Amino acid sequence: MASAAEVKPQIHDPDTVGNHEVADAEKKDSTSDLEHHHAEDPSSQATSDADRKHYEKFGTYDRYEITEADCYDELGFSFPTWKKWMILSIIFLVQVSMNFNTSLYSNAVGGISKEFSVSKQAARLGAALFLIFYAFGCELWAPWSEELGRWPILQLSLFFVNIWQIPVGIAPNFGTILAFRSLGGLSTAGGSVTLAMVADMWQADEQQYAVAFIVFSSVGGSVLGPIVGGFVEQFLAWRWNIWIQLIFGGAIQVAHAILVPETRTTVLMDRIAKKRRAEGEKNGKSVNIWGPNETRTFKERFSAREILTTWIRPFRMFVTEPIVLVLSLLSGFSDAIIFMFLQSYSIVFEQWNFQAFEIGLAFVAIGIGYFIAWFTFFPAIKRNERLRRERPGDEQAQYESRLWWLLYTAPCLPIGLIIFAWTSTGPPIHWIAPLIGSAIIGIANYAIYMATIDYMICAYGPYSASATGGNGWARDFLAGVLTLPATPFFTNIGGENHLAYASTILFAISLLLVVSVYVIYWKGPVLRKRSPFAQQLNAARDDSGGRRVSALPGLYGSRANSLAGGQGGSMPASRRGSVIRGQPGQNRNQVPAGIEQH
Repeated sequence: MASAAEVKPQIHDPDTVGNHEVADAEKKDSTSDLEHHHAEDPSSQATSDADRKHYEKFGTYDRYEITEADCYDELGFSFPTWKKWMILSIIFLVQVSMNFNTSLYSNAVGGISKEFSVSKQAARLGAALFLIFYAFGCELWAPWSEELGRWPILQLSLFFVNIWQIPVGIAPNFGTILAFRSLGGLSTAGGSVTLAMVADMWQADEQQYAVAFIVFSSVGGSVLGPIVGGFVEQFLAWRWNIWIQLIFGGAIQVAHAILVPETRTTVLMDRIAKKRRAEGEKNGKSVNIWGPNETRTFKERFSAREILTTWIRPFRMFVTEPIVLVLSLLSGFSDAIIFMFLQSYSIVFEQWNFQAFEIGLAFVAIGIGYFIAWFTFFPAIKRNERLRRERPGDEQAQYESRLWWLLYTAPCLPIGLIIFAWTSTGPPIHWIAPLIGSAIIGIANYAIYMATIDYMICAYGPYSASATGGNGWARDFLAGVLTLPATPFFTNIGGENHLAYASTILFAISLLLVVSVYVIYWKGPVLRKRSPFAQQLNAARDDSGGRRVSALPGLYGSRANSLAGGQGGSMPASRRGSVIRGQPGQNRNQVPAGIEQH
């Protein structure tokens, strides 16, 4: 029998793997006459309907499925540094525009109330519905970016968000505003997709600076809205709040379409496989190489069951994955507290006779807090990188150490809230005092979002869009639900110090959140051990030599992106490519006898 070395395909040059080479390998090493007959005779009784269809379509039962190792230099991980940061800069603006839409509407509340003869409380429903539907939009768009690619999903999202601005801007009645604000929220892909692009271009050990940048865009967009909106409310008609969103969103969509390429690994692998087949045809050489999504038809990938599975995946992860559930609730409640606190801004600063644009400028204090938090993460990230290098076998160093800086910044949330609470009672206290409290709160909010997102992207890799979708859902849903009761909460608590009492209640709740941060830090390994999905991804990463894997079979739905064959839940024995036979009952990724497997 020929040695494995004599027939082994050259994995890093898949173009060399042709039909004739596979046949030679099988002739030398096959131990089954039936298998050989099956490969050459499609009319054999052993051939299934699926095999016949594949034979008719591709002319062979033998397929070489490309893997990351075969084309790593062409994937997002290998983009030049300048290209990665150029892409990320556009995505930064995309995320700013999405969060800008959530907050700018609030400055139109007064104008809407006056024009359509509804109460200001009713007018705020447009903001609440946008946030609530935004929460579900993040969940529904995110997994499709894993199936179809990041670029088309973000383009569709931006297109629909921009289109729905037009009916709101020309709305003849209040019902039109509510309907299309809801559609705008549902059409927003949100941070789940933008953050997942970080996982497409950076390995888990290299991603933190990029994650910090995108998180800054998310929180920054929320404060940019009221800053701009204050001037619009003061000097322009309320509809300009909508037109400015459309102008900004349209410009960002064009920039994204022109400057941002596809980054999703499995989609790129499909393109690379097609390109290599086309190059082989030009050279008169048969190249039998296929992408991970090409081995299934469109109907198989997007059957009713697959569509339902894809949509359910992020919700299921939110409920069944302990890491996703705990961290999403932590981040969600933190953001909800922040959102309720922000609703008090107009009430608080009117005591110092602030005009609309001056109240908007007061949000700069929170932005300063976000910037300070972002800047302080740089040395924390360096410390974390050093710790991971020094303790490569320590899981807590690899994962939970990403939460270390949060242990010191999370207490800023209750500290800032209590300062704001008892300095927001108006003159003779200077207005700078509550702004200092606001900046401290901004530090905590950024840190909680950054640390929890970084941890989940590291833990869930290729499915980080679905995992972080749970985080985004909790943040946006809770913020939306609390939009309507926020103003009554600050105005209806009796007594002369009603503003102070309301913020003190938020302070008490925030103390519980801070305690949960320390619990997660110490119990994180336990949570991960209870997560079979996180454990499988970790094992797959080890199997691939520490690289981030692009897909994983089975636990949460679609196998369309699977690079690892076999039973749901089994781990791939190799990260190499494989010659895949269409024989009934055979593992898709099983390497035929005689071809050495690494």
